[in-house]
Amino acid sequence: MRTHGTSGTHVTIVGAGLGGLVLARVLHVHGIPATVYEAEASPTARAQGGMLDIHDHNGQPALAEARLTDEFHRIVLPGRQAIRVLDRDGTVHLDKPDDGTGGRPEVPRGALRRILVDSLPAGTVRWGHKAVGVRALGERGDGRPYEVSFADGTTAVTNLLVGADGAWSRVRPLLSAATPAYVGTSFVETFLYDADTRHPAAAKAVGGGALFALDQDGSGQGISAHREHGGTLHAYISLARPQDWFAAVDFTDTAAATARIAREFDGWAPELTALISESDTVPVLRPHHTLPVGHRWDRVPGVTLLGDAAHLIPPNGEGANLAMQDGAELGRALAAHPGDVETALAVYEGALFPRSAEVAAAEAATDAHPTPQQVAGFFAAVE
Repeated sequence: MRTHGTSGTHVTIVGAGLGGLVLARVLHVHGIPATVYEAEASPTARAQGGMLDIHDHNGQPALAEARLTDEFHRIVLPGRQAIRVLDRDGTVHLDKPDDGTGGRPEVPRGALRRILVDSLPAGTVRWGHKAVGVRALGERGDGRPYEVSFADGTTAVTNLLVGADGAWSRVRPLLSAATPAYVGTSFVETFLYDADTRHPAAAKAVGGGALFALDQDGSGQGISAHREHGGTLHAYISLARPQDWFAAVDFTDTAAATARIAREFDGWAPELTALISESDTVPVLRPHHTLPVGHRWDRVPGVTLLGDAAHLIPPNGEGANLAMQDGAELGRALAAHPGDVETALAVYEGALFPRSAEVAAAEAATDAHPTPQQVAGFFAAVE
């Protein structure tokens, strides 16, 4: 078994999502070495998801801390802050254009990840390292050092470990017994390509930015979509169903799965159901989970969490922004307290816990099944 060793103030980060990469970049800016271990085989091993609105109060300041503001502005897709809100019969409740003055410009997640990866020294990210276990090697009360085991049989030993490894974090059990719970809703993800030519009705419904189509009856059903590059439409079909309902759908059979999901939207306007029935890709199930509101842990020497590993909530437009904010603030804290890791982690967690609890509480208090009028009112007020 081969071991990757680290020492001194070297930071070991598990997970090369946006939060882990922002942390690595901010550390690099401050001259602190880091290694990021990522399960994916390469930066291009899989598609990185759709559009992200990067907020001017958390995501954008995090990128500024990483000194990547110019690179960020170069990947913004103009016009994508436009928002349309419809009900199930296609009635338009809001058609808000992108006038370029909003604080939530849209970028492709994959492009944002690429500029972060490219900003790091070669070899910082160790691709193809799927963490399968983490354990403390030290004495009770101070578990350092920590050993991370990977699926390829190698290990990494470190005195400073950060779990940036998402909802099903392997690092979290060092700090907390909390596990994600299913919230009762799931997305089914679809793509329509060259939509202006091949799927014109759906393309017109989505418009130039984002679409939100909702049922009036509080069923939790809805269809949202973003226009990505060119004529690509990326849709998320929302259904409030138990997990065993989805388990009965064969998502390996594109035609059968598409037809089964589309049946749940019988009676909806055809330009909306086209985002399901005319999908050019295999529909992908995305169940929603959450950690307890106010999730926190006692200070454990040499280890902490960020992003979904720390404060998982259902999709609400904040997840990526919060993860990047976490990464930037953790990097800044470590830089501000050289040689005093425990003070740095205490400062970071002291701000993390109330911030993430506030966001989680606000999400929990939000109507899980809003009407089109409620959603239109929210976006009409958003700058």
